[in-house]
Amino acid sequence: MIISGGGTGGHIFPAVSIANAIKKQHPEAEILFVGALGRMEMQRVPAAGYKIVGLPVRGLLRPLWSLGNIGVMMDFLKSRKMVKDIIRDFKPQVAVGVGGYASAPTLNAAHSMGVPCLIQEQNSYAGVTNKSLAKKVKKVCVAYTGMERFFPADKIILTGNPVRQNLLDNKVDKDEALKSFGLEPGKRTILIIGGSLGARTVNESVLSHLENIRSSEVQFIWQTGKYYSEEIHRELAKTEPVKNLHVTDFISDMDKAYSAADLVISRAGASSISELCLLGKPSILVPSPNVAEDHQTKNAMALSTKDAAVFIKDSDSRGKLIPTALDVVLDDERLKTLGANAAKLAFRDSADVIANEVYKLAVKA
Repeated sequence: MIISGGGTGGHIFPAVSIANAIKKQHPEAEILFVGALGRMEMQRVPAAGYKIVGLPVRGLLRPLWSLGNIGVMMDFLKSRKMVKDIIRDFKPQVAVGVGGYASAPTLNAAHSMGVPCLIQEQNSYAGVTNKSLAKKVKKVCVAYTGMERFFPADKIILTGNPVRQNLLDNKVDKDEALKSFGLEPGKRTILIIGGSLGARTVNESVLSHLENIRSSEVQFIWQTGKYYSEEIHRELAKTEPVKNLHVTDFISDMDKAYSAADLVISRAGASSISELCLLGKPSILVPSPNVAEDHQTKNAMALSTKDAAVFIKDSDSRGKLIPTALDVVLDDERLKTLGANAAKLAFRDSADVIANEVYKLAVKA
């Protein structure tokens, strides 16, 4: 089988989780990933133990009438031809798309050659690639209800989003996790994650409230993102040390970070939300305004309307985020309610359910 897509961790983590579930159920399965050259899947997928082929596919430029889109379309057609050659050589029984640039040419080519296709949509608002593929696929695995407005109802399966396996297997004790970050056991702790590259407004919210943090009895684990790390360390050097603030550009042991946290501040990407729900973590969601069709806001509202997360607009975060977080983390009842309601929205076997659907399509082929 072919699995295609990527561009962000939000696409790659589910793709690898699906592949792992397939291999667990069917060790004999042969899996080939197809990604976009220069995107993060070209490193992350081989690191997970799978072979990947890269396509020269890119996203459309804005405005759409830009002359540069002639080159984008030429790359799309070249990629589609490359996929056809891959299919003739690899002979897949099924193709899976998880969103991202590479999914479109891969599943278009697979469909045209009679290979049954399945797509997995992580968000509550479907992406352009998956919407364009809806008529060509056999099954659409979704994480939210109400997706009939984007996809044919008879193709939809509500599966939830697969998450990183190490989070499910997490056995890390909270005190042990706190010590690993140089923090004190027994104190309330807030984890701030803006994604691997970071989130400017979230980071600025922290920098503008250092005195509030310093004078509180709360501890913070702050993932700044690699993009902002140097700038933030320069700013922190101008002020007295904030001993209850652990600062790092990237957290590799997210299982420890989640174990340490009483409250999580996060962007509202689909994978992050799925992890928070599965772990029953109280959270404050600050959707990124810089994503297609503002889908992170829709993701966040899907939780906040069920009192499963606190929703703060990106534009309001500089003033409200840290004061709100300090109030919430010290409110036992609020934490309990948010965590319990988040857990109710979790899907516990998403990767296995999707793997079963993929296998069913493969054996029918």
